[in-house]
Amino acid sequence: MLGAMQDPGFRWFFIARAITLITGSMSSIALAFAVLQVDNDARSLSYVLTAFTVANIVFVLFGGVVADRLPRALIIQSCYVIDILSMGIVAALLFTGTATIPLLVALAAVNGASTAFVLPAMQGIIPQLTKPEHLQQANAMLSFVRSAVTIGGPVIAGILVATAGPAWAMVVQVAGWALAIPVLALVRLPPPARNEGSTLLRDLRTGWDEFRSRTWLWVIVLAFMIMNAIHVGAWGVAGPYIAKNDELLGITGWGWVVSAEGVGVLLMTIVLMRFPLRRPLRLGMIGMAFFAVPLTMLGLHPAVVLLAIAALIAGAGAEVFSTGWNVALMENVPTDKLSRVSSYDMLGSFVVMPIGTLIYGWLITHADIGVVLVTSGVIYAVCAVATLAVPSVWRMGRAATAVKVAES
Repeated sequence: MLGAMQDPGFRWFFIARAITLITGSMSSIALAFAVLQVDNDARSLSYVLTAFTVANIVFVLFGGVVADRLPRALIIQSCYVIDILSMGIVAALLFTGTATIPLLVALAAVNGASTAFVLPAMQGIIPQLTKPEHLQQANAMLSFVRSAVTIGGPVIAGILVATAGPAWAMVVQVAGWALAIPVLALVRLPPPARNEGSTLLRDLRTGWDEFRSRTWLWVIVLAFMIMNAIHVGAWGVAGPYIAKNDELLGITGWGWVVSAEGVGVLLMTIVLMRFPLRRPLRLGMIGMAFFAVPLTMLGLHPAVVLLAIAALIAGAGAEVFSTGWNVALMENVPTDKLSRVSSYDMLGSFVVMPIGTLIYGWLITHADIGVVLVTSGVIYAVCAVATLAVPSVWRMGRAATAVKVAES
């Protein structure tokens, strides 16, 4: 199950990533309460979160170009230094009582821009650190840590923020980045290929050509532009709204439902560490279609137990896709172009999230919420299943050697 840990490069990368995931799992809650501590206004919080998202969207394509040009571990380390400075300043402002919303907006934008360079570098670095037969395990192991801290991180963050204040949660995250930097220094990578005479625009065009030349890739990204907008709007906005106003679900019940989704992800990562996905995209998109079930139930009859069971199954299905998608990218896109291709994938995912939030915020107040959610569930399922009609999605398999070694 832990075969990927036999690869020294991945082992050090995994440790560094686990440190930042654990310490950073409380950041969203800490930042939210930090903003509300300065100005108890929901609009101020939306300004800060929007600044992070917009900066991420603006810089993610450039992040992909840089990650294909320069050593990826060095890019991640450099961005961690920027994160230490930006979040360290936030903590200092909170400690001294000098924080203002414009300052927090600016620092959130810096952090969002930094993340736009880190994510494509991380996507491109994994195939450089592990053997092809360990790719699925490596991605599942990273998902395991990510899902585990998603379940436990908010609880720890709530306790820390309530007892010591949001500034100390920022300090913990800064310490995580500081610890990860020397660990990443132990990762040894071959130097990136040199492209003499290459320009930023030419590199972006090359990445776009690689992206659009693979039908399975752009079809699924297009589908997810709709599916992500539904997920962030219907589940992320309508879900809490129903929880607050429907006694059948309630706020506590919604907490159990969201946690069940995380447990489903966590359990599936353990399965995927052992059993190889022979058809990663086919199984992944079928897994994603299961999310339509809890979404529809949320609109029809949001009973806690049934909704939690459906959310657990949907979480497991989402993890099948997540691991399968990463493996498909890493096995079928050249490593020297992988970060650029991944950045186009990320752009498609990021750009629709604020749009989905705004659309569903309007729909909730202008239409029957039950009808909105049932319709959303149908559209979500249709988008997921429709991708299976594309031959390259349905037929894509794994390298025979990878499956054979993973099964042994």
